[in-house]
Parts: sequence; structure tokens; C-alpha cells
Amino acid sequence: MRHPRLWPVLAAVATLLSACERKEAARDSSEGRAERPVLVAPARYAAQSQAREFAATIRPRVESDAGFRVAGKVIKRYVEVGQKVKLGDPLAALDEKDLRLQLEQAEAEFAAARMAQTQALADEGRAFELRRKGWTAQAALDRARAGAEEGRGRFKRAERAAELARHSLDYATLRSDADGVVTQTLVEPGQVVAAGQAAFRIAHAGEFEAAVALPEAFAAAAGKGEAKLTLWSKPGAVYRAKLRELSPAADPVTRTFAARFSILDPDSAIALGMSATLIVSASDAEPVVSVPLSALYNQGAGPGLWKVDEAGNLQLVPVTVVRYEADAALVAGGVKEGDNIVVLGVHKLDPGMKVRVVSRQAL
Repeated sequence: MRHPRLWPVLAAVATLLSACERKEAARDSSEGRAERPVLVAPARYAAQSQAREFAATIRPRVESDAGFRVAGKVIKRYVEVGQKVKLGDPLAALDEKDLRLQLEQAEAEFAAARMAQTQALADEGRAFELRRKGWTAQAALDRARAGAEEGRGRFKRAERAAELARHSLDYATLRSDADGVVTQTLVEPGQVVAAGQAAFRIAHAGEFEAAVALPEAFAAAAGKGEAKLTLWSKPGAVYRAKLRELSPAADPVTRTFAARFSILDPDSAIALGMSATLIVSASDAEPVVSVPLSALYNQGAGPGLWKVDEAGNLQLVPVTVVRYEADAALVAGGVKEGDNIVVLGVHKLDPGMKVRVVSRQAL
């Protein structure tokens, strides 16, 4: 058992030992921070040339839906998908029974109106002659003239009704309105269709285009650069292309913009529906630095980069991300040409920490 007089001495010794241990730990920690190795690379600004590849499909410039102008039941279809058609070729036909009855009714009404007009004109002539000789009143002549005018109107209306009935009968056969290829059939024999309902899709013969979907980050620059097209079935051939149409709104599902590129030098190897690769090259005016994705540091205050000076001091500088690529990011601002940037382990660093550069590589 220790003597009570020794307790103050033991307490003082324990306090001194604890203080020594804290100083040693602080020194070890400071030395550890100073010796932390980092991998850096110098920043190099350059005008980035964007060369992007997109999957494209060869489509016609004009593709329209053809439909019957009258309602009825389809009794025959003359064409199939992929079949070439000429202007005026029949595509399908409707049952004509009801349309023929309507035509017969209109022609009968037309014949009756013609006879009524003839009678009204004859009455008008006789009334005029009697009035001229003074054998009838003016009111009788006025009634005859009104009857003749009504007869003329009924005749004109019946004539137009008969003409419309003949047109409706002619519309029972759907014909192609252009040379082209049938790309889709939407009706079958026995189906009842309404007037104006799409029955066939026709790709008009003529200019072919490359249809692509462009991402949001590239849509604005798509028309500023050079575009080339290569067919999957003919990789060695390269065709020049030019942006003709760009959708003003993004697709709500894919968030891409539909675009059409005209093929400037087509040949017989290009066919409807072929798959192709569209290569678009555009040059950015603003110089940027390409850094690995591992170099970006963002804790909610925006993207930044860790910059290391010659003495090994760290500084976090904010940057603007111009574009993300597969394994890198293009940034602008914040760093100068030749500044050393930490490219690995950025989330383990603190402001003011001293580091030791162990390797360098070019960005």
C-alpha cells in the first residue's frame, strides 16, 4: 500500500507524461500531413474539337400517310410493305354498293331538277309574252320569274350533288399520290374505316436523309461543324451531310433532340431503312482543360479543383464544367496554364494542408 504523502508526486508525474504524449501525437500528425503524397498534373488549355458519333437511320425526306376520303368497308388491298408504287397506282378499294346508290339517287334528283327548270323557264316565257300583249297582270309575270329562278337554283344544286356523288364513288379506290415505297400498311380487307383515317404510309421517292437523336449538350453545336455519314453495310464509303432540320423541343422520355441531316452526295448504295453512323465534328471557341473525373471536388458548393503551389500548399479553386465525357471533364476558369492539379484522392485533402508531389502527368 502506497503512502498517502506520495499521491501528489504521482499525480504530477502522470500530468507530465500525458502532456508529452499529446505533443508527440500532434508532432506525428503534423509530420503525417506534411508527408501526404498526391498525384498531380499540369493544366493545359486547348481548343477542344468535338467529334461525336451517332447511330442514324436512312429515312426519306417526305413520308406521308394516305387515307380514304370517304368512309366504308375495305374489300381489297393491292399493295404490301416494301412494294414500290407509281403516281396513281391503286392501293386499296372500298365496297361501292352504298356509294353507287347515292350516285343513282343524286342523278335522279338531277334529272327531276332539270325537267322542273325547263318547265319553269317555259312558264316564264309565256307569262312575259302575255304581259307584253296586256292579257295578264304584272303579278303573274313576277310569280313566273320567281318560279324560273327557283328552278335554276334547284338544277344547280342537283348538278353539284350528282358531281359529288361521282367523286365519292371514285374515292372508293385509294390511289398513290406520288412515286415511292410503301413503308407501312394500316388496314386489312374487311375492316371498316372512317374518312381521313390513315391506311398506308408512303415514302416518297427522291432525297434521302439521316435521322438521328442528338443529346442536349451537343444539339446547339450540331449545325456548326462538318458532318459525315458511313453506312454499316459499306464502311469504306463516306458521304458528306448537312443539318437540315432540328427539333426545337427535346423528347420527353429520352431528352434528346430529333435531327435530320441531308446527304449531299448520295449514290445507289444508299437505301431506305439502312443503318448508318453519323460523325459530327465541331470546334469550341473557348479553350478548356481536360481533367480526369477523379480530379473534380464538389461538396455542394459547386465543382472545384485542388491546386498545388511550389511549396506544396493546397488551394481549392472553383471551375466551370463545360462538358462531361466518358472518363474526363472539360473545365474552364479557376486555373492557369501550367498550374499543378491534384488528380487523385481529392476527397482526402483539406485547405492549407501541405502535400508532397510524387508523380506528374500531362492533362
